[in-house]
Amino acid sequence: MKLSILDQSPISSNQTAKEALNESMELAKLGESLGYTRYWITEHHDLTGLASSAPEVMLAYIGTNTNTIRIGSGAVLLPHYKPFKVAEVYNTLATLFPSRVDVGLGRAPGGSAEATNALSDNFLQNVYKMPSLVKEFLHFLDNDFPTDHAFSKISASPVPEVSPVPWLLGTSKKSALLAAENGLAYAFGHFMSEEDGTAIIQRYLDAYIPRKQGQKPEVIVTVSVICSETTEKAHEVAKSTLIWALQRGRGEGERGVPSIIEAQQYSLNDQEEATLENMKKKLIIGNPTEVKEKLIELQTNYRADEIMLNTITYSTKDRFNSYRLIAAELLKNS
Repeated sequence: MKLSILDQSPISSNQTAKEALNESMELAKLGESLGYTRYWITEHHDLTGLASSAPEVMLAYIGTNTNTIRIGSGAVLLPHYKPFKVAEVYNTLATLFPSRVDVGLGRAPGGSAEATNALSDNFLQNVYKMPSLVKEFLHFLDNDFPTDHAFSKISASPVPEVSPVPWLLGTSKKSALLAAENGLAYAFGHFMSEEDGTAIIQRYLDAYIPRKQGQKPEVIVTVSVICSETTEKAHEVAKSTLIWALQRGRGEGERGVPSIIEAQQYSLNDQEEATLENMKKKLIIGNPTEVKEKLIELQTNYRADEIMLNTITYSTKDRFNSYRLIAAELLKNS
């Protein structure tokens, strides 16, 4: 099984943002040493407890401190930006780190309405234009605009020997079809979707049209996972993540991911208890054997080429340990 890492650069209540970003770099190094295929970092804006607002900056830092693991965005929120600039940024990264760069594209705002307005003037209009933005970006990436196009005489410099690999990220049939129609690899966010993911992936596979000769559809499924030596310990560690999600729903959680003790002492009403139990259904929590079985089942059901793991814990030790335990079960060279 191919495994990868999706990192949101979470800030724990005992951390600074700088410490969280350095933890992200160390996580990428750990993933490389354990045999994970790729490390992607997310883009979020003005969201309490997440330090990943500028993935392109972090990817330059992480690329310099790693050697083989693929690095990329999960995702560039394209409606905020001009495709030409995004192509320039990721072509630069691909020039610096040959044959290692992915560029994941998404359409979400990545933050509040106020943050969205601060980033771009026409976000909603650009969301509707997402299909044309994707096509324009791909033309810049491939340097193949028709000769009569207004952009045919410019290139997204520097042009690397090996272009970044484009992916489309999403949680819906609309995103799956957009990926399929443009011959893009597709990353489905199981951890943040209420949809029937297997039907969405099947729609993608059925509609896929190769962008280049020999290309085949490729699927990543991203899931939230917390693994510990015992089931009891895994659920104890996961409580911090779950409580933090509830806090943010209340407009709280400014201090970041709470400690296990803080999470255990957090007062919940009946409705929140029910919400907590429902949230657990989207997480894979357990000991190494349990997590291995669930990941294999997930891969089989989704017909996924790769599983990408998102793990948020209060403790760096618990977070890194989760990735180590899963690698020991499922990656040959760990």
